[in-house]
Amino acid sequence: MANSTPLLSQPNSAESESTPPPLEKQHPSLDSSIERYIGDFGWAQFFQILLVSFAWLFDAQQTFISVFTDAYPTWHCTSHQLGCNSVSNICYIPKNSWAWDWPSYTSIISEWNLQCSSSIITGLPASSFFMGCLVGGLVLATLADSSLGRKNMLFLSCLTMSLSSLLTVFSTNIWAYSALKLVCGFGRATIGTCALVLTIELVGKRWRGQVGVIGFFFFTIGFLSLPAIAYWNKGSSWRSLYLWTSIPGILYSMLVHFFVCESPRWLFVHGRKEEAVAILKSIAPPSHSGGSTLSFSGVSFEQETWHNGNVYSAITILVQKKWAFLSPVMVIGFGIGMVYYGMPLGLGNLPFNLYLSVTFNALSEIPSSLFTILLIGKLNRKFSVLAFTTISGIFSVMCALKGKEWTRLQIGFELVSFFSACFAFNILLIFTIELFPTSVRNSATSLVRQALVFGGVFSPMLVAAERRNGISSYVVFGLVIGCCGLFAACLPETRGKALCDTMDEEEHREKVACNEVGDV
Repeated sequence: MANSTPLLSQPNSAESESTPPPLEKQHPSLDSSIERYIGDFGWAQFFQILLVSFAWLFDAQQTFISVFTDAYPTWHCTSHQLGCNSVSNICYIPKNSWAWDWPSYTSIISEWNLQCSSSIITGLPASSFFMGCLVGGLVLATLADSSLGRKNMLFLSCLTMSLSSLLTVFSTNIWAYSALKLVCGFGRATIGTCALVLTIELVGKRWRGQVGVIGFFFFTIGFLSLPAIAYWNKGSSWRSLYLWTSIPGILYSMLVHFFVCESPRWLFVHGRKEEAVAILKSIAPPSHSGGSTLSFSGVSFEQETWHNGNVYSAITILVQKKWAFLSPVMVIGFGIGMVYYGMPLGLGNLPFNLYLSVTFNALSEIPSSLFTILLIGKLNRKFSVLAFTTISGIFSVMCALKGKEWTRLQIGFELVSFFSACFAFNILLIFTIELFPTSVRNSATSLVRQALVFGGVFSPMLVAAERRNGISSYVVFGLVIGCCGLFAACLPETRGKALCDTMDEEEHREKVACNEVGDV
Protein backbone atom coordinates (compact mmCIF):
# COMPACT_ATOMS: atom_id res chain seq x y z
CA MET A 1 0.00 0.00 0.00
CA ALA A 2 1.32 3.40 -0.95
CA ASN A 3 2.27 5.76 1.83
CA SER A 4 -0.46 8.38 2.15
CA THR A 5 1.96 10.91 3.63
CA PRO A 6 5.09 10.79 1.48
CA LEU A 7 6.61 13.67 3.39
CA LEU A 8 6.93 11.44 6.42
CA SER A 9 8.14 8.34 4.58
CA GLN A 10 11.65 7.01 5.00
CA PRO A 11 14.28 7.09 2.26
CA ASN A 12 15.05 3.90 0.33
CA SER A 13 17.16 1.69 2.62
CA ALA A 14 19.27 0.26 -0.21
CA GLU A 15 20.22 3.72 -1.38
CA SER A 16 21.05 4.73 2.19
CA GLU A 17 23.39 1.79 2.66
CA SER A 18 25.19 2.18 -0.66
CA THR A 19 25.72 5.93 -0.52
CA PRO A 20 25.68 7.31 3.03
CA PRO A 21 24.43 10.88 2.99
CA PRO A 22 26.51 13.65 4.44
CA LEU A 23 25.88 14.74 8.02
CA GLU A 24 23.72 17.74 7.11
CA LYS A 25 21.54 15.42 5.01
CA GLN A 26 21.12 12.99 7.90
CA HIS A 27 19.96 15.69 10.31
CA PRO A 28 18.63 18.59 8.23
CA SER A 29 17.24 21.66 9.92
CA LEU A 30 13.55 22.50 9.72
CA ASP A 31 14.31 25.49 7.51
CA SER A 32 16.34 23.46 5.01
CA SER A 33 13.69 20.72 4.85
CA ILE A 34 10.88 23.19 4.17
CA GLU A 35 13.13 25.07 1.75
CA ARG A 36 13.73 21.94 -0.32
CA TYR A 37 10.01 21.32 -0.58
CA ILE A 38 8.56 24.80 -1.28
CA GLY A 39 11.73 26.57 -2.41
CA ASP A 40 10.27 26.76 -5.92
CA PHE A 41 7.23 28.93 -6.58
CA GLY A 42 3.93 27.34 -7.68
CA TRP A 43 0.41 28.47 -8.53
CA ALA A 44 -1.05 27.24 -5.24
CA GLN A 45 1.43 29.41 -3.34
CA PHE A 46 0.64 32.34 -5.62
CA PHE A 47 -3.10 31.99 -4.93
CA GLN A 48 -2.52 31.88 -1.17
CA ILE A 49 -0.19 34.88 -1.22
CA LEU A 50 -2.57 36.90 -3.38
CA LEU A 51 -5.51 36.14 -1.09
CA VAL A 52 -3.60 36.93 2.10
CA SER A 53 -2.02 40.09 0.66
CA PHE A 54 -5.48 41.45 -0.19
CA ALA A 55 -5.88 42.26 3.52
CA TRP A 56 -3.47 45.18 3.05
CA LEU A 57 -6.02 46.91 0.78
CA PHE A 58 -8.60 47.21 3.57
CA ASP A 59 -5.84 48.07 6.04
CA ALA A 60 -4.87 51.08 3.92
CA GLN A 61 -8.44 52.27 3.47
CA GLN A 62 -9.15 52.37 7.20
CA THR A 63 -5.76 53.90 7.97
CA PHE A 64 -6.19 56.94 5.73
CA ILE A 65 -9.96 57.29 5.44
CA SER A 66 -9.97 60.18 7.95
CA VAL A 67 -8.06 62.31 5.40
CA PHE A 68 -11.48 62.81 3.74
CA THR A 69 -14.06 62.11 6.45
CA ASP A 70 -12.35 64.40 8.98
CA ALA A 71 -11.23 67.04 6.45
CA TYR A 72 -11.65 70.74 7.21
CA PRO A 73 -14.26 71.85 4.61
CA THR A 74 -13.91 74.92 2.43
CA TRP A 75 -16.25 77.85 2.99
CA HIS A 76 -17.28 81.17 1.40
CA CYS A 77 -18.59 84.52 2.54
CA THR A 78 -22.31 85.17 2.18
CA SER A 79 -22.00 88.81 3.20
CA HIS A 80 -18.97 91.09 2.95
CA GLN A 81 -20.64 93.76 5.09
CA LEU A 82 -19.93 91.89 8.34
CA GLY A 83 -16.15 91.82 8.07
CA CYS A 84 -16.02 88.54 6.16
CA ASN A 85 -13.27 87.98 3.58
CA SER A 86 -11.16 85.12 2.23
CA VAL A 87 -8.57 85.39 5.01
CA SER A 88 -11.00 85.74 7.91
CA ASN A 89 -11.10 83.32 10.79
CA ILE A 90 -14.67 81.99 10.81
CA CYS A 91 -14.52 81.63 14.58
CA TYR A 92 -14.40 85.44 14.94
CA ILE A 93 -17.03 86.50 12.42
CA PRO A 94 -20.84 86.18 12.64
CA LYS A 95 -22.23 82.79 11.65
CA ASN A 96 -24.66 84.36 9.18
CA SER A 97 -21.79 85.97 7.22
CA TRP A 98 -20.34 82.70 5.85
CA ALA A 99 -21.41 79.21 4.76
CA TRP A 100 -19.82 75.89 3.83
CA ASP A 101 -19.19 75.23 0.15
CA TRP A 102 -20.71 71.75 0.46
CA PRO A 103 -23.51 70.31 2.63
CA SER A 104 -22.51 70.04 6.28
CA TYR A 105 -22.77 66.23 6.31
CA THR A 106 -19.75 65.84 3.99
CA SER A 107 -17.33 66.08 6.93
CA ILE A 108 -17.49 65.48 10.67
CA ILE A 109 -16.04 68.98 11.20
CA SER A 110 -19.02 70.72 9.59
CA GLU A 111 -21.70 68.24 10.71
CA TRP A 112 -20.78 68.49 14.39
CA ASN A 113 -19.66 72.16 14.30
CA LEU A 114 -16.05 71.45 15.27
CA GLN A 115 -14.51 74.23 13.18
CA CYS A 116 -13.60 76.25 16.28
CA SER A 117 -12.70 73.35 18.53
CA SER A 118 -9.15 72.78 19.74
CA SER A 119 -6.65 70.72 17.75
CA ILE A 120 -6.92 68.01 20.40
CA ILE A 121 -10.65 67.59 19.72
CA THR A 122 -10.46 67.70 15.90
CA GLY A 123 -7.47 65.37 15.88
CA LEU A 124 -9.01 62.99 18.43
CA PRO A 125 -10.64 60.50 16.00
CA ALA A 126 -7.45 59.94 13.98
CA SER A 127 -5.34 59.81 17.14
CA SER A 128 -7.83 57.37 18.70
CA PHE A 129 -7.46 55.11 15.68
CA PHE A 130 -3.68 55.05 16.01
CA MET A 131 -3.94 54.63 19.78
CA GLY A 132 -6.21 51.64 19.17
CA CYS A 133 -3.58 50.25 16.79
CA LEU A 134 -0.96 50.71 19.48
CA VAL A 135 -2.98 49.03 22.23
CA GLY A 136 -4.17 46.27 19.90
CA GLY A 137 -0.64 45.56 18.78
CA LEU A 138 0.56 45.19 22.35
CA VAL A 139 -2.41 43.05 23.45
CA LEU A 140 -2.70 40.88 20.34
CA ALA A 141 0.94 40.78 19.22
CA THR A 142 1.85 37.36 20.61
CA LEU A 143 -1.43 35.54 19.90
CA ALA A 144 -0.39 34.82 16.31
CA ASP A 145 2.82 33.26 17.64
CA SER A 146 1.30 31.42 20.58
CA SER A 147 -2.28 30.16 20.45
CA LEU A 148 -4.23 31.50 17.47
CA GLY A 149 -1.74 31.27 14.63
CA ARG A 150 -1.31 33.56 11.63
CA LYS A 151 -4.52 32.68 9.78
CA ASN A 152 -6.98 32.94 12.69
CA MET A 153 -5.42 36.20 13.87
CA LEU A 154 -5.73 37.65 10.36
CA PHE A 155 -9.38 36.59 10.14
CA LEU A 156 -10.36 38.02 13.53
CA SER A 157 -8.46 41.25 12.95
CA CYS A 158 -10.07 41.89 9.55
CA LEU A 159 -13.52 41.09 10.88
CA THR A 160 -13.17 43.33 13.96
CA MET A 161 -11.82 46.24 11.92
CA SER A 162 -14.54 45.99 9.27
CA LEU A 163 -17.45 45.58 11.72
CA SER A 164 -16.37 48.54 13.85
CA SER A 165 -15.91 50.61 10.68
CA LEU A 166 -19.47 49.71 9.65
CA LEU A 167 -20.80 50.75 13.07
CA THR A 168 -19.09 54.13 12.66
CA VAL A 169 -21.88 55.26 10.32
CA PHE A 170 -24.23 55.35 13.33
CA SER A 171 -22.07 57.84 15.26
CA THR A 172 -23.95 60.91 16.48
CA ASN A 173 -21.07 62.88 18.02
CA ILE A 174 -17.29 63.14 18.11
CA TRP A 175 -17.01 61.00 21.25
CA ALA A 176 -18.90 57.97 19.90
CA TYR A 177 -17.05 58.36 16.60
CA SER A 178 -13.65 58.43 18.34
CA ALA A 179 -14.55 55.40 20.47
CA LEU A 180 -15.41 53.36 17.37
CA LYS A 181 -12.23 54.53 15.67
CA LEU A 182 -10.35 53.24 18.71
CA VAL A 183 -11.97 49.81 18.31
CA CYS A 184 -11.30 49.88 14.56
CA GLY A 185 -7.64 50.60 15.19
CA PHE A 186 -7.49 47.87 17.84
CA GLY A 187 -8.75 45.31 15.32
CA ARG A 188 -6.56 46.60 12.52
CA ALA A 189 -3.38 46.42 14.59
CA THR A 190 -2.15 42.97 13.52
CA ILE A 191 -3.49 42.77 9.95
CA GLY A 192 -0.37 43.89 8.14
CA THR A 193 1.90 41.90 10.44
CA CYS A 194 0.00 38.62 10.08
CA ALA A 195 -0.38 39.04 6.32
CA LEU A 196 3.30 39.81 5.81
CA VAL A 197 4.61 37.03 8.05
CA LEU A 198 2.20 34.45 6.64
CA THR A 199 3.05 35.18 3.01
CA ILE A 200 6.79 35.02 3.64
CA GLU A 201 6.49 31.75 5.57
CA LEU A 202 4.66 30.14 2.64
CA VAL A 203 7.64 30.46 0.25
CA GLY A 204 11.35 29.69 0.13
CA LYS A 205 14.25 32.02 0.81
CA ARG A 206 14.63 32.99 -2.85
CA TRP A 207 11.15 34.51 -3.06
CA ARG A 208 10.53 36.00 0.39
CA GLY A 209 11.57 39.56 -0.53
CA GLN A 210 9.45 39.69 -3.68
CA VAL A 211 6.47 38.05 -1.99
CA GLY A 212 6.62 40.46 0.95
CA VAL A 213 6.32 43.42 -1.40
CA ILE A 214 3.07 42.11 -2.94
CA GLY A 215 1.29 43.18 0.23
CA PHE A 216 2.74 46.67 -0.13
CA PHE A 217 1.21 46.85 -3.63
CA PHE A 218 -2.20 46.01 -2.26
CA PHE A 219 -1.74 48.64 0.44
CA THR A 220 -1.00 51.14 -2.34
CA ILE A 221 -4.13 50.08 -4.23
CA GLY A 222 -6.19 50.55 -1.08
CA PHE A 223 -4.66 53.97 -0.47
CA LEU A 224 -5.19 54.91 -4.11
CA SER A 225 -8.82 53.78 -4.04
CA LEU A 226 -9.69 56.30 -1.31
CA PRO A 227 -9.50 59.53 -3.38
CA ALA A 228 -11.40 57.73 -6.16
CA ILE A 229 -14.18 56.63 -3.78
CA ALA A 230 -14.20 60.06 -2.09
CA TYR A 231 -14.42 61.90 -5.41
CA TRP A 232 -17.17 59.58 -6.60
CA ASN A 233 -19.10 60.39 -3.40
CA LYS A 234 -18.23 64.10 -3.44
CA GLY A 235 -21.09 65.99 -1.88
CA SER A 236 -22.42 62.85 -0.14
CA SER A 237 -22.26 62.07 3.55
CA TRP A 238 -18.90 61.08 5.05
CA ARG A 239 -20.69 57.94 6.24
CA SER A 240 -20.87 56.62 2.67
CA LEU A 241 -17.08 56.24 2.65
CA TYR A 242 -17.28 53.90 5.63
CA LEU A 243 -20.02 51.86 3.96
CA TRP A 244 -18.02 51.46 0.74
CA THR A 245 -14.92 50.29 2.61
CA SER A 246 -16.34 48.21 5.49
CA ILE A 247 -18.80 45.87 3.74
CA PRO A 248 -16.20 44.47 1.28
CA GLY A 249 -13.88 43.99 4.28
CA ILE A 250 -16.46 41.80 6.04
CA LEU A 251 -16.89 39.66 2.92
CA TYR A 252 -13.11 39.33 2.59
CA SER A 253 -12.87 38.09 6.19
CA MET A 254 -15.10 35.17 5.24
CA LEU A 255 -12.78 34.28 2.35
CA VAL A 256 -9.82 34.24 4.73
CA HIS A 257 -11.61 31.90 7.11
CA PHE A 258 -12.51 29.33 4.45
CA PHE A 259 -9.66 29.48 1.91
CA VAL A 260 -6.40 30.64 3.54
CA CYS A 261 -3.88 28.05 4.80
CA GLU A 262 -2.04 28.29 8.10
CA SER A 263 1.74 28.75 8.10
CA PRO A 264 3.42 25.30 8.01
CA ARG A 265 6.37 26.75 9.93
CA TRP A 266 4.09 27.84 12.78
CA LEU A 267 2.41 24.43 12.81
CA PHE A 268 5.77 22.65 13.02
CA VAL A 269 6.95 24.88 15.87
CA HIS A 270 3.77 24.01 17.80
CA GLY A 271 4.11 20.27 17.23
CA ARG A 272 1.28 19.95 14.69
CA LYS A 273 3.40 18.07 12.15
CA GLU A 274 0.60 16.23 10.31
CA GLU A 275 -1.28 19.48 9.59
CA ALA A 276 1.94 21.15 8.45
CA VAL A 277 2.74 18.29 6.10
CA ALA A 278 -0.77 18.37 4.62
CA ILE A 279 -0.46 22.10 3.91
CA LEU A 280 3.01 21.69 2.40
CA LYS A 281 1.64 18.99 0.09
CA SER A 282 -1.27 21.23 -0.96
CA ILE A 283 0.79 24.32 -1.78
CA ALA A 284 4.00 22.75 -3.09
CA PRO A 285 4.79 23.17 -6.82
CA PRO A 286 3.78 20.17 -9.01
CA SER A 287 7.41 19.03 -9.31
CA HIS A 288 7.46 18.40 -5.52
CA SER A 289 3.88 17.44 -4.68
CA GLY A 290 3.89 14.04 -6.33
CA GLY A 291 6.11 11.25 -5.19
CA SER A 292 8.44 13.22 -3.00
CA THR A 293 10.05 11.26 -0.17
CA LEU A 294 11.29 14.26 1.76
CA SER A 295 11.30 13.23 5.42
CA PHE A 296 10.73 15.39 8.49
CA SER A 297 11.25 12.53 10.92
CA GLY A 298 14.99 13.17 11.16
CA VAL A 299 14.79 16.94 11.23
CA SER A 300 17.04 18.49 13.86
CA PHE A 301 14.39 20.51 15.64
CA GLU A 302 13.74 21.02 19.34
CA GLN A 303 10.86 22.64 21.13
CA GLU A 304 11.59 26.02 22.67
CA THR A 305 13.17 25.91 26.12
CA TRP A 306 11.98 29.37 27.13
CA HIS A 307 8.23 29.04 26.54
CA ASN A 308 6.32 28.75 29.83
CA GLY A 309 2.74 28.87 28.56
CA ASN A 310 2.41 32.63 29.00
CA VAL A 311 1.30 34.26 25.74
CA TYR A 312 3.49 37.28 26.54
CA SER A 313 6.63 35.23 27.13
CA ALA A 314 7.69 36.04 23.55
CA ILE A 315 7.83 39.76 24.36
CA THR A 316 9.64 39.06 27.61
CA ILE A 317 12.34 37.02 25.93
CA LEU A 318 12.73 39.59 23.13
CA VAL A 319 13.37 42.30 25.70
CA GLN A 320 15.79 40.15 27.71
CA LYS A 321 17.96 38.95 24.83
CA LYS A 322 20.64 41.50 23.99
CA TRP A 323 21.12 40.11 20.49
CA ALA A 324 17.42 40.55 19.62
CA PHE A 325 17.97 44.20 18.52
CA LEU A 326 14.33 45.01 19.28
CA SER A 327 14.91 48.50 20.71
CA PRO A 328 16.80 50.06 17.77
CA VAL A 329 14.35 48.58 15.26
CA MET A 330 11.41 50.06 17.18
CA VAL A 331 13.08 53.48 17.39
CA ILE A 332 13.53 53.46 13.61
CA GLY A 333 9.91 52.40 13.21
CA PHE A 334 8.72 55.31 15.36
CA GLY A 335 10.50 57.84 13.14
CA ILE A 336 9.28 56.30 9.89
CA GLY A 337 5.74 56.05 11.24
CA MET A 338 5.54 59.74 12.07
CA VAL A 339 6.28 60.64 8.44
CA TYR A 340 4.45 57.73 6.80
CA TYR A 341 1.16 58.32 8.64
CA GLY A 342 1.55 62.05 9.25
CA MET A 343 2.32 63.37 5.79
CA PRO A 344 -0.95 62.26 4.13
CA LEU A 345 -2.89 63.78 7.04
CA GLY A 346 -1.04 67.07 6.59
CA LEU A 347 -1.77 67.45 2.88
CA GLY A 348 -4.71 69.72 3.62
CA ASN A 349 -2.26 72.31 4.97
CA LEU A 350 -0.37 72.55 1.67
CA PRO A 351 -1.52 74.96 -1.07
CA PHE A 352 -2.57 72.14 -3.39
CA ASN A 353 -5.75 70.27 -4.36
CA LEU A 354 -6.49 67.66 -1.67
CA TYR A 355 -7.77 64.96 -4.05
CA LEU A 356 -4.76 65.29 -6.36
CA SER A 357 -2.21 65.44 -3.55
CA VAL A 358 -3.62 62.29 -1.88
CA THR A 359 -3.63 60.57 -5.28
CA PHE A 360 0.02 61.56 -5.90
CA ASN A 361 0.99 60.26 -2.47
CA ALA A 362 -0.75 56.97 -3.13
CA LEU A 363 0.88 56.71 -6.55
CA SER A 364 4.32 57.33 -5.04
CA GLU A 365 3.94 54.04 -3.17
CA ILE A 366 3.91 52.16 -6.48
CA PRO A 367 7.49 53.01 -7.51
CA SER A 368 8.65 52.43 -3.93
CA SER A 369 7.16 48.92 -4.07
CA LEU A 370 8.59 48.32 -7.56
CA PHE A 371 12.05 49.41 -6.46
CA THR A 372 11.75 47.13 -3.45
CA ILE A 373 10.89 44.15 -5.66
CA LEU A 374 13.69 44.85 -8.11
CA LEU A 375 16.37 45.73 -5.58
CA ILE A 376 15.52 43.71 -2.47
CA GLY A 377 17.92 40.96 -3.47
CA LYS A 378 20.78 43.40 -4.04
CA LEU A 379 20.42 46.09 -1.40
CA ASN A 380 21.86 45.84 2.08
CA ARG A 381 19.00 46.30 4.54
CA LYS A 382 21.06 48.31 7.00
CA PHE A 383 22.39 50.88 4.52
CA SER A 384 19.02 51.23 2.74
CA VAL A 385 17.13 52.11 5.93
CA LEU A 386 19.81 54.59 6.99
CA ALA A 387 19.99 56.29 3.58
CA PHE A 388 16.28 56.65 2.89
CA THR A 389 15.33 57.87 6.36
CA THR A 390 17.96 60.59 5.95
CA ILE A 391 16.62 61.60 2.53
CA SER A 392 13.06 61.64 3.84
CA GLY A 393 14.06 63.85 6.77
CA ILE A 394 15.85 66.41 4.58
CA PHE A 395 12.99 66.84 2.12
CA SER A 396 10.39 66.92 4.88
CA VAL A 397 12.13 69.89 6.48
CA MET A 398 12.29 71.57 3.04
CA CYS A 399 8.47 71.41 2.85
CA ALA A 400 8.39 74.16 5.49
CA LEU A 401 10.27 76.69 3.32
CA LYS A 402 8.19 79.86 2.89
CA GLY A 403 7.85 82.23 -0.03
CA LYS A 404 6.19 82.21 -3.44
CA GLU A 405 9.20 80.61 -5.10
CA TRP A 406 8.93 77.62 -2.76
CA THR A 407 5.14 77.18 -2.81
CA ARG A 408 5.11 75.34 -6.13
CA LEU A 409 7.92 73.06 -4.97
CA GLN A 410 6.36 72.11 -1.64
CA ILE A 411 4.28 69.25 -3.05
CA GLY A 412 7.38 67.95 -4.85
CA PHE A 413 9.43 68.00 -1.64
CA GLU A 414 6.57 66.26 0.17
CA LEU A 415 6.37 63.51 -2.47
CA VAL A 416 10.13 62.83 -2.34
CA SER A 417 10.02 62.66 1.44
CA PHE A 418 6.97 60.39 1.44
CA PHE A 419 8.45 58.12 -1.25
CA SER A 420 11.65 57.75 0.77
CA ALA A 421 9.66 56.97 3.92
CA CYS A 422 7.65 54.35 2.00
CA PHE A 423 10.82 52.69 0.73
CA ALA A 424 12.34 52.71 4.21
CA PHE A 425 9.05 51.31 5.58
CA ASN A 426 9.12 48.40 3.10
CA ILE A 427 12.75 47.55 3.80
CA LEU A 428 12.32 47.82 7.58
CA LEU A 429 9.47 45.29 7.66
CA ILE A 430 11.41 42.74 5.59
CA PHE A 431 14.51 43.51 7.67
CA THR A 432 12.54 42.77 10.85
CA ILE A 433 11.23 39.44 9.57
CA GLU A 434 14.78 38.36 8.72
CA LEU A 435 16.11 39.42 12.13
CA PHE A 436 13.81 37.25 14.26
CA PRO A 437 13.01 33.48 14.33
CA THR A 438 9.65 31.88 13.53
CA SER A 439 8.63 31.37 17.18
CA VAL A 440 8.64 35.13 17.88
CA ARG A 441 8.64 36.58 14.35
CA ASN A 442 5.02 37.73 14.40
CA SER A 443 5.44 39.25 17.87
CA ALA A 444 8.60 41.14 16.90
CA THR A 445 7.15 42.37 13.62
CA SER A 446 3.96 43.43 15.38
CA LEU A 447 5.93 45.41 17.99
CA VAL A 448 7.85 47.18 15.24
CA ARG A 449 4.59 48.02 13.48
CA GLN A 450 3.24 49.38 16.76
CA ALA A 451 6.29 51.62 16.97
CA LEU A 452 5.35 52.87 13.49
CA VAL A 453 1.80 53.47 14.69
CA PHE A 454 3.03 55.19 17.85
CA GLY A 455 4.73 57.72 15.60
CA GLY A 456 1.39 58.12 13.83
CA VAL A 457 -0.43 58.86 17.12
CA PHE A 458 1.22 62.28 17.35
CA SER A 459 0.76 63.16 13.69
CA PRO A 460 -2.92 64.27 13.68
CA MET A 461 -2.39 66.67 16.57
CA LEU A 462 0.74 68.12 14.97
CA VAL A 463 -1.18 68.63 11.73
CA ALA A 464 -4.12 70.24 13.57
CA ALA A 465 -1.71 72.48 15.52
CA GLU A 466 -0.17 73.68 12.27
CA ARG A 467 -3.62 74.56 10.95
CA ARG A 468 -4.42 76.67 14.00
CA ASN A 469 -1.05 77.94 15.25
CA GLY A 470 1.23 77.82 12.20
CA ILE A 471 3.69 75.37 13.78
CA SER A 472 5.28 73.44 10.91
CA SER A 473 4.53 69.74 11.34
CA TYR A 474 6.84 68.91 8.44
CA VAL A 475 9.91 70.22 10.28
CA VAL A 476 9.06 67.97 13.24
CA PHE A 477 8.49 65.02 10.91
CA GLY A 478 11.84 65.55 9.22
CA LEU A 479 13.88 65.91 12.38
CA VAL A 480 12.32 62.85 14.01
CA ILE A 481 12.77 60.46 11.07
CA GLY A 482 16.30 61.70 10.42
CA CYS A 483 17.43 61.14 14.01
CA CYS A 484 15.63 57.81 14.45
CA GLY A 485 17.06 56.44 11.21
CA LEU A 486 20.58 56.69 12.62
CA PHE A 487 19.84 53.67 14.85
CA ALA A 488 20.10 51.45 11.75
CA ALA A 489 23.86 51.58 12.29
CA CYS A 490 23.34 49.35 15.37
CA LEU A 491 21.77 46.47 13.41
CA PRO A 492 23.42 43.44 11.74
CA GLU A 493 23.01 42.80 8.03
CA THR A 494 20.53 40.01 7.14
CA ARG A 495 20.51 39.91 3.33
CA GLY A 496 20.77 36.33 2.04
CA LYS A 497 20.75 34.69 5.48
CA ALA A 498 18.58 31.64 6.28
CA LEU A 499 15.57 32.10 8.55
CA CYS A 500 15.79 30.56 12.03
CA ASP A 501 12.75 28.88 13.57
CA THR A 502 13.44 28.99 17.32
CA MET A 503 15.09 31.41 19.72
CA ASP A 504 17.56 28.70 20.71
CA GLU A 505 18.57 28.21 17.10
CA GLU A 506 18.99 31.95 16.63
CA GLU A 507 21.03 32.21 19.81
CA HIS A 508 23.27 29.34 18.69
CA ARG A 509 23.87 31.05 15.36
CA GLU A 510 24.77 34.31 17.08
CA LYS A 511 27.25 32.50 19.36
CA VAL A 512 28.89 30.82 16.36
CA ALA A 513 29.16 34.18 14.59
CA CYS A 514 30.72 35.78 17.68
CA ASN A 515 33.24 32.93 17.98
CA GLU A 516 34.20 33.30 14.33
CA VAL A 517 34.78 37.01 14.83
CA GLY A 518 36.85 36.28 17.95
CA ASP A 519 38.99 33.75 16.07
CA VAL A 520 39.74 36.31 13.40
